[in-house]
Amino acid sequence: MERQYKQEDAQPLNECVSTIESINFEQLYNRILENSINGLIIWDHQYRIIDVNPAVELLLETSKEKLVGQLLYEPFYRQESQVQQIKQHIQNTFENGRYTSVVIFVSKLGRKQHFEYHSQHSADDQFNITVVKDITEMVEMQEQLRKSDTLSVIGELAAGIAHEIRNPMTALKGFIQLLEGSIRREHSMYYEVITTELQRIDTIINEFLLLAKPQASKFQLKDVKQIMRETIDLLNAQAVLHNIQFITEYGEQLPLIYCESNQLKKVFINLIKNAIEGMPAGGKITVIINQQVEGNGQIHIAIQDEGMGIPKEQLKRLGEPFYTTKERGTGLGLMVSYKIIEEHKGSIWAESDEGQGTIFHIILPIDFKQENL
Repeated sequence: MERQYKQEDAQPLNECVSTIESINFEQLYNRILENSINGLIIWDHQYRIIDVNPAVELLLETSKEKLVGQLLYEPFYRQESQVQQIKQHIQNTFENGRYTSVVIFVSKLGRKQHFEYHSQHSADDQFNITVVKDITEMVEMQEQLRKSDTLSVIGELAAGIAHEIRNPMTALKGFIQLLEGSIRREHSMYYEVITTELQRIDTIINEFLLLAKPQASKFQLKDVKQIMRETIDLLNAQAVLHNIQFITEYGEQLPLIYCESNQLKKVFINLIKNAIEGMPAGGKITVIINQQVEGNGQIHIAIQDEGMGIPKEQLKRLGEPFYTTKERGTGLGLMVSYKIIEEHKGSIWAESDEGQGTIFHIILPIDFKQENL
């Protein structure tokens, strides 16, 4: 049975019409534009920017006065690849009515940011609208997840390979030791080479196993300066052979930190050996340890060389499974180092300019307790 229309039903509708008629749409437009958390760009059919909101000014690091009147791709005029991306984005928007794409923008400080551009075009209107959203954190998180997934798969493979290699390795080492007494003096050098190479293989196997399953670590209060001194003493002979000098700058009265000293020493050895190998003509390696007053305090360690540096496209991939800049490297050294620092709840990254050298930064928390492991 149909409901009969009554006169009182018209009252809410009349109130809505009255409310709409009383709205100042110019004020509403300005309020939406100003308060939107995402960037909003209004542009005409000639691709020229008509208006932007404050969020766009922050994202593009450019004032509204400079942006209005520019073509949509002109804020990227110093980055040719981004200009082409925006032009393609505009073309697809006009062809499809709406289009979404991601543009990589390099800030004035050199930070790479990922912006999602969602544009809508209407032939009936005199303007088009683009919503700009900063998705940098989401992209970086996805990249970390991708690395974690890869690391998990590599770890499983590493465990199987390491155990398969270790069985014949044990037999080889045992028989070599039995033969030691019967080896003639003129062949002693061969014996030393064999045992050294077997030890090297054993070290690689241990690195594989560390990827698969971290060994039980005993975290204790240790002096990071003393750990670094022992590391430098260990590598000093190798450095002298390569005409390399160590320069150390240690802060005074640095607090002890909870750490696994052997694991940290492994990280320092990897980084310093890489620095030595990266300076075939010799030079200086500068090691700096100081305290940063952030949060509950942090220890900052910097290891800087004077080598040829690392290209930016390679720099961002350091620490990935089996990625290396060396001709005969495996990539395991840096990968294990990154994992050790992660287990210490710290962070590690590299800065490099080609021809100027490389500097590795390590941040370790002071208040990292053993019970938090």
